[in-house]
Amino acid sequence: ISLEPEEALPDDFFTKAAEVREFTPFVETIPGTSVSFKMLPIPGGTFYMGSPEGEPGRDESEGPQRNIEISPFFMAEVEVTWEMYLAFFRETVSEGRSIASAGVVADRALGVDAISGPTPPWGAPDQGWGWGNRPAITMTFHAAQVFCQWLSQKTGKTYRLPTEAEWEFAARGGTVTPYFFEGNPRRFTHRSFWNQVFGPDTTLINSYVIFGGNSRGKTQPPEDVRPNPFGLKNMVGNVWEFVSDYFASNILKQYPEGETVINPTGPITGQERVIRGGSFRSDAFEVRSATRSHTRHDQWLRTDPQIPKSTWWYSDVVDVGFRVVMEWTPPNQSNN
Repeated sequence: ISLEPEEALPDDFFTKAAEVREFTPFVETIPGTSVSFKMLPIPGGTFYMGSPEGEPGRDESEGPQRNIEISPFFMAEVEVTWEMYLAFFRETVSEGRSIASAGVVADRALGVDAISGPTPPWGAPDQGWGWGNRPAITMTFHAAQVFCQWLSQKTGKTYRLPTEAEWEFAARGGTVTPYFFEGNPRRFTHRSFWNQVFGPDTTLINSYVIFGGNSRGKTQPPEDVRPNPFGLKNMVGNVWEFVSDYFASNILKQYPEGETVINPTGPITGQERVIRGGSFRSDAFEVRSATRSHTRHDQWLRTDPQIPKSTWWYSDVVDVGFRVVMEWTPPNQSNN
């Protein structure tokens, strides 16, 4: 596949974004491209964020649990695919490789903001695993944010990365167990003595999750798994997903005990960002609904030969991607 900008639009390109008037599933179409993707309504509600003490694989940063209230929003059925991401790349590709070329720049002649997108990557960012509807990988958090800005500008809607609380609410799909399906993490791994001897029973998890036990060492297309109760695919496994929050290991401790916290967005400042969900490299303990980790920006750019290092592409991580959410304002509130 060529990463160069296309000279002509395909015959089936879309000229108008989807109109959304009801809180129901819809297919978004990106104007000027042949790319579309499904958005699903995620109802508002309350849930206990984090994991309870004693959950197998639990990390201290997953607690203590706090009661969280989330407003309704839309979320993409699948992680951002290469098909989606390359539409962004081809339209916004930057020739220069300096930090100055990154982000949103003002086009004074047109009186609008123009998106300056990724510079050409070094090597094949898909790792040779395939493009199409596999999840896009190796982009930086900054690149994911700019993709959301571009998508918002193209469609006239407000697309962004989910908050960590929105992500976990959506991943759980109303469940309170380690996974959104039945099963104990110990059952699915070789960590226990019994499973080392007889092998883990991964029949159930294999139908829902792309993880270290079934991925064959690479990402897989979304049709290989069943959805969670909200209809979302690969919320856990396949690739870690960026969320908008800065990382803090004790963030749940900072939320007041005994109160309902409404739409939290994490720390005000920080160095690294939260990633959620585990990946095709993870074991069963790491693809639980509450599992959280964080970016390692400098480490993930260690072998990048550019000076300065790329703003857009990570040279040393291949299992992180993202999915988008769209803000929703009920019609009776939008007129107030």
